[in-house]
Amino acid sequence: MHARSVAAAAIDGVTGEMFQAKLTPSHEHIRSWIQALPGPVAAAYEAGPTGFGLSRSLNGVGIRCEVVAPSKLQRPSGDRVKTDAKDAVHLARLLRLDEFTAVAVPSLEQEAARDLVRAREDARGDLMRARHRLSKLLLRQGFVYSGGHAWTGAHDMWLRQTGRELGSAATRMTFESDYDAVLSVKARRDRLDDAIAQMAADCEFTPMVHRLGCLRGVGTLTGFALAVEVGDWDRFTGKTIGSFIGLVPSEHSSGQSRVQGSITKTGNTHLRRLLVESAWHHRPAYRVGKIMRDRWDLAGPAARARGDEGNRRLHHRWNTMRARHKKHTVANIAIARELAGWCWSLAVLEE
Repeated sequence: MHARSVAAAAIDGVTGEMFQAKLTPSHEHIRSWIQALPGPVAAAYEAGPTGFGLSRSLNGVGIRCEVVAPSKLQRPSGDRVKTDAKDAVHLARLLRLDEFTAVAVPSLEQEAARDLVRAREDARGDLMRARHRLSKLLLRQGFVYSGGHAWTGAHDMWLRQTGRELGSAATRMTFESDYDAVLSVKARRDRLDDAIAQMAADCEFTPMVHRLGCLRGVGTLTGFALAVEVGDWDRFTGKTIGSFIGLVPSEHSSGQSRVQGSITKTGNTHLRRLLVESAWHHRPAYRVGKIMRDRWDLAGPAARARGDEGNRRLHHRWNTMRARHKKHTVANIAIARELAGWCWSLAVLEE
């Protein structure tokens, strides 16, 4: 599947006859070609930037259509020729054997919420890069802020005063451009935060967001992102959710040898970052404060009890790893992996 072309291949399950065609991306064109084949018919295509519109269109007219995970496709190691036509034939053979891993197709509402969450993630990255450009510009001119935490009100006043002290007109123009970029991206991020908070307060994911909020480090933004990015939590278990996010160790074992390496970092990068950041919140001593009690008031008693149990367990795990003098970054990854399991237990919890 490409933006301007589609390579199609089909195999007759009875005679083995091969059908191949070059199609346009029009859903009507693809659907008419599939319907002209001797039925019954099933279709599959790789997940990509073209989205899930074709899958919804085909399933809507009764044609089974699977969206395949490209990273899970089985390919011969000696095959060094890759073309769209060969890939289409390969997909047809895997579909015929049912040897593929399908991705979960989100609903239109879930996809819209996911796009909003990812727009906020892009704004966060843009803001970080804009701030780095501004701070490094001043660093090259010999200006370093030492009045406390950066990007606060006091830091903003220092930035504006420092900008007026720059000697060169070209440097002042560069500063104004970078400073304006920081302000505009921050305003965009704040607007997205407000939109996410409004959607999280009244949508199909609201009960799940309230349950996930019973864990430390999982606020409205993080809980909503977890809910919409995973979507169907029932397809996982407490053990497999960590593998989906890429928080399990890589392994190369054969015979009597067993070697484990760093985490796989496969799957959803956004989810992995959120869980790793949330895991750091379980390092300090666990005390139930006002913010946590306010979150618990929005959830049911079973979710509150499980969230409290998870918070105590994760903090205890932190203390255990510190006593064993584990490197903090390594320990935090282990906590994030277990935190993913606690999030799963709360997501699938039925009050």
